Amino acid sequence: MSFVDMIRFKLGEMIERKQFAEGRRITINEVATATGLNRMTLSKILNQKGYGTGTDTVDRLCLYFNCRVEDLMEHVPDEAA
Repeated sequence: MSFVDMIRFKLGEMIERKQFAEGRRITINEVATATGLNRMTLSKILNQKGYGTGTDTVDRLCLYFNCRVEDLMEHVPDEAA
């Protein structure tokens, strides 16, 4: 039995929503500067399937996007379950 459950970050979607709401382009560098997070960490969250990070990172992103944890990430269950 293999387990492929994972947490999927919706960082790309959150950036798109913020861009639409503010009517301007938002870069990863801007998010990094505003949150104090490393640009490489944000890039991994965006690009690496199943990337894991700490609660401090999640908290900073929720503050930046003014959202709840559920808006930023979701549990993706094992399709075989």
